[in-house]
Amino acid sequence: MDVKFIASVGIISPDPAASRKLYVDALGLPLERKDGEYFATEALDGAKHFGVWPLSQAAEACFGKKAWPKEYPVPQVSVEFELDDAEAVAAGARELEGKGYKLLHGARKEPWGQTVARLLTLEGAIVGLSYAPFLHE
Repeated sequence: MDVKFIASVGIISPDPAASRKLYVDALGLPLERKDGEYFATEALDGAKHFGVWPLSQAAEACFGKKAWPKEYPVPQVSVEFELDDAEAVAAGARELEGKGYKLLHGARKEPWGQTVARLLTLEGAIVGLSYAPFLHE
């Protein structure tokens, strides 16, 4: 596996409006509405993407439903590591599974064009292997 860079970091918030008060109002980050309550930016130096990801959207992305399953720790952060291409994401997911890691979901292409596979760490972080073509333009 050849990680190129951190593709994104997203704070997972059960109350996105309250979280935006810190990140947008207090810190002055240039977050813009992307989808529903999801606010993010690609204009922050040092990161390709930073966002405040509603817990309901994280649950939907990982499990296909709006409520986070009670049998999993509630995540606090999401970090995605960018790979060379979509095939590398699938290979990386297989590699992680081969090393005993249980994925939340295998490599799949999201409607916005990103291919991603995710797992939940012991620390409660969602870690993704990612290929987002729009980050390579």
